[in-house]
Amino acid sequence: QVQLVESGGGSVQAGGSLRLSCAASGFTVEYYAIGWFRQAPGKEREGVACIMSSDGSIEYVDSVKGRFTISRDNAKNIVYLQMNDLKSEDTALYYCAAEDRPKVPMALMLASPNGMDWWGRGTQVTVSA
Repeated sequence: QVQLVESGGGSVQAGGSLRLSCAASGFTVEYYAIGWFRQAPGKEREGVACIMSSDGSIEYVDSVKGRFTISRDNAKNIVYLQMNDLKSEDTALYYCAAEDRPKVPMALMLASPNGMDWWGRGTQVTVSA
């Protein structure tokens, strides 16, 4: 059974840090592209970061570059999103998603959430000023 479970969300003041985890079962994250997406109230889902299955290449949306880090622990079958220097604009429900045999570059993957095959239920991140 394919399953993705996010954890690590919570409330933090601006400038603080959180680490989100995406635990996968039913497949091996090393062989899938894994992306983090977020959706704020009234906004469309936005791609944040992704890591490619083939070589571990990484891509970030411009707004989080230098602050967020995506990583993959193949032994634990977990993908992380380390979020530093959080801003109020980062407040959103954060999802991880997996894509089998990705056909598009990572930049397009982040811009096209509908292309992902499986999704977790999300974890809430709230950043207060």
